[in-house]
Amino acid sequence: MTAKGQRSYTLSDADLTAIGSHGVARSYPKNTIIVSEGDRTDSLYVILEGRVKAFVSDGEGRDMVLSTQGPGEYFGEMVLDEGPRSASIMTLEPSRFLVVQKNDFRDFVLKNPAFALSLIDKLIHRARALTESVKSLALMDVYGRVARLLLELAEERDGSMVIPQRLTQQDMASRIGASREMVSRILKDLSSGGYLTQSRTGIVLHRKPPEHW
Repeated sequence: MTAKGQRSYTLSDADLTAIGSHGVARSYPKNTIIVSEGDRTDSLYVILEGRVKAFVSDGEGRDMVLSTQGPGEYFGEMVLDEGPRSASIMTLEPSRFLVVQKNDFRDFVLKNPAFALSLIDKLIHRARALTESVKSLALMDVYGRVARLLLELAEERDGSMVIPQRLTQQDMASRIGASREMVSRILKDLSSGGYLTQSRTGIVLHRKPPEHW
């Protein structure tokens, strides 16, 4: 099940089998940079095991997380335009990838129109999500950004809205462009108000956070 407001763009078993004949499997430990922002684009990565995060940096040590991905999902699809990497990718846990070279991926897209449409859908969704992120940063205060992120990540499980990802307060701060201290204070206020419960395994939303605090 995917988080509310998000979509999972995973390869079907048939697509994975087809593209698998063109790729090479590689494994990396946790906290490894797979590609760096600005690198030349030369391959697509399909996640076989593990999780990764996509992020951008400002050159002064500050990062902003754009997304996280897991098994069956892929990144590096902008290999098709031969431009530089638009973001960095780092493993969040030990991970294994199927690495497909640019020309092989291009041939796969040309021969698989259903996948090509799915790829277009993914790129459109990404453009919409980035537009919403820019709007959030420009027009929402920090509380509004925290509330929006919580609702985007929440999944419905047995009648409850659960955020299963073990995000640290710094992770959340990096995703919304705020300080860890501010995120900590907002989460504490929401917890005190009965809107959520935090634990080592994740966050449970008891009801929708108010639009303004």
